[in-house]
Amino acid sequence: MTDNYLAKTSPRRIAFLGTGLMGAPMVRRLLSAGHQVTVWNRDRTKAEALQSQGANVAETAAAAATDCEIVFTMLSDGKAVDAVLFEAGVAEALARGAVVVDSSSIAPPIAKDHANRLLQRGIAHVDAPVSGGVVGAEAGTLAIMAGGTADVIDGLSDVFAALGRVTHVGPSGAGQICKLANQQIVAITIGAVAEAMVLVEAGGASREKFRDAIRGGFAESRILELHGARMVKRDFTPGGPSKLQLKDLEAVKAMADRFSLELPLTEQVRREFSDFVSAGGGDTDHSGLLLHLEKMNAAKGGEENNG
Repeated sequence: MTDNYLAKTSPRRIAFLGTGLMGAPMVRRLLSAGHQVTVWNRDRTKAEALQSQGANVAETAAAAATDCEIVFTMLSDGKAVDAVLFEAGVAEALARGAVVVDSSSIAPPIAKDHANRLLQRGIAHVDAPVSGGVVGAEAGTLAIMAGGTADVIDGLSDVFAALGRVTHVGPSGAGQICKLANQQIVAITIGAVAEAMVLVEAGGASREKFRDAIRGGFAESRILELHGARMVKRDFTPGGPSKLQLKDLEAVKAMADRFSLELPLTEQVRREFSDFVSAGGGDTDHSGLLLHLEKMNAAKGGEENNG
């Protein structure tokens, strides 16, 4: 492979494919850093919303990638990433020495497969899923977990700097396994905070005052800060939809099965999210797991009263 991707141009020529909740603020950060960004989204209106801030809008994903040295993907799942890269012509549109940075959350084996297929074309691949949500994307404080070759990742330091803090966590696929581990912690912690909210209210305490009381103690976390506030305010407008949280937990289960691991806490919260999504909560923010627990306990109370 040539090392063209290491010869930094100023500004970088970047294609960004997928400008939804996370992609749009990431594009704005890249534009603010002075990079040239061409965007594409399946729903064109979401891409066009970035035009006024300096983004170029392409008709197709392949057109966006043409003449770009770096392509970001921020898509819903591995199937969508595969379709855009290899069926929509993006890989064919890229020159040797280009880099694909996949910030989607997909299964690690799929990320490895993409890396191998792109390598055959002389294109580098970095699986770089992110954590920090929309707030982190807007502020440029995302935690970026990068899997791939060290010199490729180092060569993109100026680009990642606009988005947050990057850590090279290992070879291809390592970024995605770390993201899954991150999602384990997020889901389990959301479940713990939601259960605590149910308990304190049942015991006569104020949920809001409870949250205030434990801030700064050992139970402090970003989940308590942000999602605990959502639970108190009962504002479950999706930042991270529950259906995507479930998708990640299903991927964790698949990897646990592959490695013959027992992960009982993760398995329990996966079942709860599965029930919540099946009951219609898929587009509700993942902090809305509280609603599922409230409904479960209300039903239990009804059964006991009828008993």
